[in-house]
Amino acid sequence: MTNPLLDFSGLPRFGQIEVKHVVPAIEELLAENRQKLTELLAANDTSSYTWDNLLHPMQGMNDRLSRAWSPVSHLNSVKNSDELREAHKQCLPLLSEYHTELGQNCALYKAIKSIADNEQYELLTPAQKKVISNELRDFHLSGIDLSEDKKIRFKEIRQQLSKLKSSYENNVLDATNGWKEVITDEQLLVGLPDSALAMAKQTAEMESIEGWVFNLQFPSYFAIMTHAQQRDLRERFYTAYATRASDEGPNAGQWDNTENMEQLLDLRQELAQLLGFNNYAEYSLATKMAETTDEVIEFLQQLSEKSKKVALKDIAELKTFAREQLNIDDLQAWDLNYASEKLRQHEYDLSQELLKPYFPEQQVIEGLFTIVKRLYKIDISAVSGVETWHPDVRFYEIKDANGLLRGQFYLDLYARPDKRGGAWMDECIVRYAHQGMVQIPVAYLTCNLTSPIGDEPALFTHDEVNTLFHEFGHGLHHMLTQVDYSGVSGINGVAWDAVELPSQFMENWCWEKESLVLIAKHYQTGEILPDDIFDKMNAARNFQSGLQMLRQIEFALFDFNLHIHYQRNGQPQVQKMLDETRQQVSVMMPPEFNRFQHGFSHIFAGGYSAGYYSYKWAEVLSADAFSLFEEKGIFDECTGENFLHNILEMGGVEEPMALFMRFRGRKPEIDALLRHTGISTEATV
Repeated sequence: MTNPLLDFSGLPRFGQIEVKHVVPAIEELLAENRQKLTELLAANDTSSYTWDNLLHPMQGMNDRLSRAWSPVSHLNSVKNSDELREAHKQCLPLLSEYHTELGQNCALYKAIKSIADNEQYELLTPAQKKVISNELRDFHLSGIDLSEDKKIRFKEIRQQLSKLKSSYENNVLDATNGWKEVITDEQLLVGLPDSALAMAKQTAEMESIEGWVFNLQFPSYFAIMTHAQQRDLRERFYTAYATRASDEGPNAGQWDNTENMEQLLDLRQELAQLLGFNNYAEYSLATKMAETTDEVIEFLQQLSEKSKKVALKDIAELKTFAREQLNIDDLQAWDLNYASEKLRQHEYDLSQELLKPYFPEQQVIEGLFTIVKRLYKIDISAVSGVETWHPDVRFYEIKDANGLLRGQFYLDLYARPDKRGGAWMDECIVRYAHQGMVQIPVAYLTCNLTSPIGDEPALFTHDEVNTLFHEFGHGLHHMLTQVDYSGVSGINGVAWDAVELPSQFMENWCWEKESLVLIAKHYQTGEILPDDIFDKMNAARNFQSGLQMLRQIEFALFDFNLHIHYQRNGQPQVQKMLDETRQQVSVMMPPEFNRFQHGFSHIFAGGYSAGYYSYKWAEVLSADAFSLFEEKGIFDECTGENFLHNILEMGGVEEPMALFMRFRGRKPEIDALLRHTGISTEATV
């Protein structure tokens, strides 16, 4: 059988990949890699290992494994099925065992250390030295210093964590898909815009159901929560969404993540303590910009203090408006989006529905491509005939001013039932040089935006436009790299609390008049976004900024404190610690049945465990970076070139602070973030 996952001659063969290919491909590559490593280590002694005879061939081994696993992992997220999920699940312990083996291979550790200790080390490039430095660090984080019995336990923990994370994510997906509401009485849908009704009608028709179907896919859920006048309808949807994968709500216990969370945290703490850290948060910071847990807590508390007074004012205004204008005397969690949208319309005569006709998909994408061309002198064009996993997926390539191919990407924009929620960029192929050839980086850019309805194009909310720009920023970081060593190419090797810099940075061009004229044109008339609407957008930009800031700080503090203070005593602690964080930070407590943590995939199934603070940390960097464009002009050629060369192209070769200072000319300052969010630098409780 020819296995398409083992064909590395080009892009993944999505039209040919079947579930039966998955496990055999991974098993074959792992066996090959083990054999190859044995041969590499046997071919030399500790005085003769070099980059060329050890690390370079290992780079090729790792790349082949990554290129086979990447489409499998991606398909599991965007075209999930029971069969694929099972194959994916079978591979997780195999991969975990392999990577732990590498991290605990004493012969390999000594070989790489011998390269670092050799006098020829100074002749290596900065990128090669950084790869070696990261490798030696990661050996210690993988248990190279442990006794044999502790190494065995470390390996067991890594395998269990891999399985638990997958189980958690699957539960969230199943719970999201496991609830919907069929509505046949149009009176229940008063307040909903025509676009939301048409989307729900289209969903019903696809399922051969009379009436309208609303579900927990975010565009559908958000429409109900933002526009439905029926308060009990909003309450039902809020309850279903806020209790996904938990012991509460309409599907209580069916896909319950309670035990997954407790086990994940227990094992993370055990792993960290095996390695000599006091807690998992300390372990997490070993690969981040922040140096101590106190530094992170102080940073979040500083932002909290700056934001809370503004947030208290925001919630007081909302409660007054709800009581006086909407006859809601007891504002509840399921009223927040609805009342906020009404208040926004009242204060600024502005709504997302008013904006949507100005953000048709094609115009937004063309405008985005024009913006990055003006910033970085790159051209983006569609490529036809590429195999994808769904008819809606498109493929593009990026070329520089000299016509040189710099990167390629898949764009998957719309929400679907077999696709996990949220938005993300992931690596398909990583740039690295081999035998005089450079492997071009390829990215997956995935969103869950509003899809086209009937013959109408997809019309995005401004928030959805922000999401697209955010993920494209990640994509540029991956694709525009000029680093030829995969370990520090693109986003690889970049400190996790700096990896959001390019993504949050890109969002700024969704707010500037000079860039908005490129992305905002009425889908029927071609009219550029009128000045009066732009003025309203700017006036409303920091609407409820205190509440929004405090919400993110609540998530970050919960995550970080959880990974500092979780005790391995067999007692449930997650809900208790979330309640304590909310008592400290929140200005409006959610209902007791709320189980937000059961769907908090970022920290329980993604890469943000003890790292969710990174969003705010990097937002300081991104706001301060953009302030230079505000000074010079948002399309200033020299500033764009400066950001390209010092941030986007550099990957993880140097520490993020050094790169930022080279771009900005100084260390980052918090003032730009507080100014952009409308929170005064003097604002305290």
